[in-house]
Amino acid sequence: MTKRAIIVIVDKGGSLKNINVKDFKIEELYKKCGFKKPDNFIKQTEWKAKYNKIQYFIEVYGKETGRANFENKYDFPPPLDNKLFFDSCAILAYNIDNNEKKYTDLPVELWYKLYENLFGGFEDLSSTAKEDEEEIDELKDVPAEHKTKHGYLKDGFVVDSSDTEEISLSEDDDDGTTEESEDDGEEENVDLGSELSLESYEEDSEYEDSKNNNK
Repeated sequence: MTKRAIIVIVDKGGSLKNINVKDFKIEELYKKCGFKKPDNFIKQTEWKAKYNKIQYFIEVYGKETGRANFENKYDFPPPLDNKLFFDSCAILAYNIDNNEKKYTDLPVELWYKLYENLFGGFEDLSSTAKEDEEEIDELKDVPAEHKTKHGYLKDGFVVDSSDTEEISLSEDDDDGTTEESEDDGEEENVDLGSELSLESYEEDSEYEDSKNNNK
């Protein structure tokens, strides 16, 4: 068994880091994850994945029991995607050489590549670019008068801007007010002050006449 190996430690927050184990021993792996005892710290699964024509065997060690709020938040590939782990986990890699199991270095960058492989790979947009270019244009043979200036098919929802009526407001109307028609008539101005003065004068005259008649 290899005496030295670079392994991946997954902390409870889901972050990855490499540690270089000089004296590698599986039975002491729990210490690298910060545990004081090996209780319940076991191998959870083993995957087989290939990268650059090299076959890797990946092991994951961790605990399924622990304290509340110490759950590991990392998203592991199936079948560990539905399992709950606590605190830190360890990811190891080994190769088979002459029917002998030998642990090998697993840099985080290599794990990312194997991770994609185990998830079935992520879509490579560059690989589909050629297919997009060769895709048949269904509107290619549609007459120009049936398409908008942007190339879309005219229907009840998509219309050309030239097909819509353009409405503009004059400078007099752009403030949102309307003019009154001249036929509506003008409001009659009444000088209430003059009218009240006339009534007071008439009352005073009647009073003087009544006073003279009583003499």
